[in-house]
Amino acid sequence: MSLNWRTIHTQLGFFKVNFKGLACLLVFTVSICGSAPGMCPTACICASDIVSCTNKNLSRVPGNLYKCMKRLDLSYNRIGFLEPEWVPALFEKLNTLIVNHNSISSIITGSFSTTPNLKYLDLSSNSLKTLSSPVFQELRVLEVLLLYNNHITQIESSAFGGLYKLQKLYLSYNLLSHFPLDLYTGKYKLTDLVLLDISFNHIQLMPIQRLSSVPAKHLSGIYLHGNPFYCDCVLYSMLTFWYQRHFSSVVDFRNEYTCLLRSDPRGHNKLPLLHDNFLNCSESTVNSSFQAFGFIQDAQVGDRLIVHCDSRISDAGTHFVWVSPDNRLLEPDRETNNFRVFRNGSLEITDAQLEDSGLYSCIAINKKRLLNETIEVRINVSNFTVNRSHAHEAFNTAFTTLAACVASIVLVLLYLYLTPCPCQCKAKRRKRKLNQSSAHSSILTSTPPQQLPADEKKASTGKRVVFLEPVHEPKHSQNGKVKLFPNDNIIAESILKTTRTKSDSDSVNSVFSDTPFMPST
Repeated sequence: MSLNWRTIHTQLGFFKVNFKGLACLLVFTVSICGSAPGMCPTACICASDIVSCTNKNLSRVPGNLYKCMKRLDLSYNRIGFLEPEWVPALFEKLNTLIVNHNSISSIITGSFSTTPNLKYLDLSSNSLKTLSSPVFQELRVLEVLLLYNNHITQIESSAFGGLYKLQKLYLSYNLLSHFPLDLYTGKYKLTDLVLLDISFNHIQLMPIQRLSSVPAKHLSGIYLHGNPFYCDCVLYSMLTFWYQRHFSSVVDFRNEYTCLLRSDPRGHNKLPLLHDNFLNCSESTVNSSFQAFGFIQDAQVGDRLIVHCDSRISDAGTHFVWVSPDNRLLEPDRETNNFRVFRNGSLEITDAQLEDSGLYSCIAINKKRLLNETIEVRINVSNFTVNRSHAHEAFNTAFTTLAACVASIVLVLLYLYLTPCPCQCKAKRRKRKLNQSSAHSSILTSTPPQQLPADEKKASTGKRVVFLEPVHEPKHSQNGKVKLFPNDNIIAESILKTTRTKSDSDSVNSVFSDTPFMPST
């Protein structure tokens, strides 16, 4: 009997100890939730650690909420702005806060000081216009932030400062005109961000060159569809590269990527950006974009080249293997000729040669996540000496052509500006002919013309008269005819063939006039 009593006593002692632990647990629970009433607020619906106060026309958070709640839904109410006192008490266990479809137009710094352990925050479908700095700095463990369907036009670089654990950010259906590059570069970059939905905004141009330095695990989660992009071959090349890498942001929304011609900024005709290369982009442009994103690597003979395996699953526990163009397997910590693979997946070529050119494949394998990815990189190795000789020959050819063009231009200028004017030549030629005509007249004239009265002299101004003086010879075959000088036929012909100018019209008439003139005896 005593044995049974001890056993019972032992059992009672066992129960006694458990009752003490239970009492301590109750005291701890009351200390945390003691200020909360045992009833759910009348405007809300409570289910365990979930409180729903949706569509109750609330302008502020009720003051008698359970402190032990983990999820609070305040959607479809009239909350206008967020300030440090908008949540009346400290809720350390709250990890999900939904405040969508309200009238929130501004957020003041310190608004989330009473909810420091939020992991999910939904502020979508409100009236936010700008995000100043920094408004989310208290949310150091926040992982998902929803801001879509607002009126946001500007985001300051430090607006998301302090969100070191943020993984997903939704900014679609806003009025942003610039891509928020500060999320990936700079002082306030988000290193864990794997999804950025910035679709259906007003972005027309993308900072493609700066995006080329962003790792693939970040790029694969950028959603850009629905933006009014300008039709551009560089943008087409980037999106084509993403499509070949099987980024879901491009593969799943391929038909949503459209572009506008610069001559049609209002967007009357939206053209498909990723269909049949209607932009007719050159191969060199596409290759240059691939080269910027590390898809193509160039090197010279003898160079040391390091090629990174830019995989989306390059986290801890990922194993990397490279396959060379001749199907050799290149693994970490195993040197093969002049190849070496590091633990982070980078491939090193210590002494590049011409035969090392070709298409290399990097295979990333994560056994824990049951994921694998293959990335192909083309390596081009060229001989600098040969290229330099070709470049020298091309330079000589170009220089010769340029010199010939300059010489031709100089000759043309000399011909145009140093050749005498044709008008001056004609004037000199006309003056010379007039002098010749005057010389003939002076040769043929032996007696000066008689002096005329003033009125007759005025009437005969500009007229010339040629006096032919006869010569009498004793020969009877002349029959009293006038004979000119020995070269009279030539002189007469020259007079008759003299160019008739406008001012000499009267002189011709006077030479061949019917008025007789008598030779001197």
